[in-house]
Amino acid sequence: MTLTAPFDNSYARLPSAFYTRLNPKPVQAPNLVAYNKQLGDMLGISGADRDEIAAVFSGVSVPEGADPLAQLYAGHQFGSFNPQLGDGRALLLGEVIASDGVRRDIQLKGSGPTPYSRMGDGRAWLGPVLREYIVSEAMHALGIPTTRALAAVRTGEDIIREAVLPGAVLTRVAKSHLRVGTFEVFAHRGQKEELQNLTDYAIKRHYPQANGPMDLLRAVCQAQADLVAKWMSVGFIHGVMNTDNCTISGETIDYGPCAFIDDFHADTVFSSIDQTGRYAYSNQPRIIVWNMAQLATSLLQLYDDPKTVLDEATEIVHAMPAQVEAAWLSEFAAKLGIANPKPEDAALISDLLNLMQQDGADFTNTFDALARGDAKDQFLDLDAYETWAKIWQARIATEDGPNAVMQAASPRIIPRNHRIEEMITAAVAGDDAPFERLLKALSDPYSTEDTDLMRPPTKAQRVPATFCGT
Repeated sequence: MTLTAPFDNSYARLPSAFYTRLNPKPVQAPNLVAYNKQLGDMLGISGADRDEIAAVFSGVSVPEGADPLAQLYAGHQFGSFNPQLGDGRALLLGEVIASDGVRRDIQLKGSGPTPYSRMGDGRAWLGPVLREYIVSEAMHALGIPTTRALAAVRTGEDIIREAVLPGAVLTRVAKSHLRVGTFEVFAHRGQKEELQNLTDYAIKRHYPQANGPMDLLRAVCQAQADLVAKWMSVGFIHGVMNTDNCTISGETIDYGPCAFIDDFHADTVFSSIDQTGRYAYSNQPRIIVWNMAQLATSLLQLYDDPKTVLDEATEIVHAMPAQVEAAWLSEFAAKLGIANPKPEDAALISDLLNLMQQDGADFTNTFDALARGDAKDQFLDLDAYETWAKIWQARIATEDGPNAVMQAASPRIIPRNHRIEEMITAAVAGDDAPFERLLKALSDPYSTEDTDLMRPPTKAQRVPATFCGT
């Protein structure tokens, strides 16, 4: 059998300044760990058995119609500008227009070195591949815009990191891999023609209603404001919100040192490389505005006299904190059963979060308990909770079906760090059953009954730090 896909590679038709064409580096012994058949069917992929899927999505064979390339981009990393990054261990295999009419990228991660590898081997090990597979599919099930996982393949090769580890390749699907950093690289180089081509391409692909660069900026700001509010509502910490990890489409991308909060603390940091807390949970709304300011700065380079649109660009970026706040209010109000929030509801939400932080209440389980009856078991200071609960009950007394609203907004299960680490440890030892069980449970996050997977970690199970997959 031969794998086929309806490739239509628009990015490859852009000028060569945007990428480097090359094929993936074949691996020794591809062995399929997981294939997302539902997603593959939507993408129009057909005609393949497990061995062919493993061969294609590990880079051993390149299907007809694919046009592999490594994309160029730059980026601000922890606030410092790196003028050239690019796909150092990934290749855009090609694009398809899926059955829902949306164009999507199919990208291999861990497919070997590229001109942008910066002395790296271009490979990935099994742990980060399975982490991204699990978390990205969980985010999709939670209704949060995200890249998705199509396949995970063991390579049969050893990868040298802090130890000798099993190699793997992830196949990622995205509405595109255009990043703020893609704009930054051409703006920094003064390549105005390429920057204009990129802007036109982004508008046509993602925001066809936009009329020029400032409309594009406005649309991306709104998409990112909505995205970050959704992250906050499920206790998600991206961990590395560099501008090269910030998409134009408004999808979550790059699940490296990400994590979900267990006991709530607003300043929680998991990323081992975030020494200053720049990307802490509570800082994410501020950082996304900073990232959009970098996009605005890049788009200003399109104008012969940037001063003519500087005020407009500034107004768009300065409006963003209010957009994030409005989206945050909408998301969290729903978790309290309020479908049509009022400005004063922000205080009710904040008071609850403060109580949760004071008592170390579990983020996910507290909101799940509220949605299903009473959350008093989550709190140590019962008097403080019951005082808050009386105010809350009075507020939702006039709401229509608050329990249904809460249950639709409050997942029962999230991919907890300790469960991910347990799954990775088992997979490295050759046991994929924990991966498969966790993936299945997370596919139905609002009604799952896998109670052991819902429990927060014990003190001994806590995972205090997460790591970049590179």
